[in-house]
Amino acid sequence: MKRIMLFWVLMVCFIIACESKTSPPQGKSEGPTVPKIVVEKEKIEKDPPLPPEVKIRLKKDGKDNYSWELSGSDADQILKVNERLKKKLGEQSK
Repeated sequence: MKRIMLFWVLMVCFIIACESKTSPPQGKSEGPTVPKIVVEKEKIEKDPPLPPEVKIRLKKDGKDNYSWELSGSDADQILKVNERLKKKLGEQSK
């Protein structure tokens, strides 16, 4: 019977000891304070890409007719420039 009483007394002491270790002390925050680190991505200002370069070689013959040669890396841009040249130079030759 003494062994059972001793066992229960030790268990109660053990539980009290464990509870006092896990509860935070009064007036202090939980654990050591860890500084918050906020990482902000650097905003990279991107300039709009330059339009593809189109080189124009304009020729005028003796009858005041114009012709041209276009070269560049972007076919769509070359076609746009060609249409503009047709409109501008076609109106002048009429």
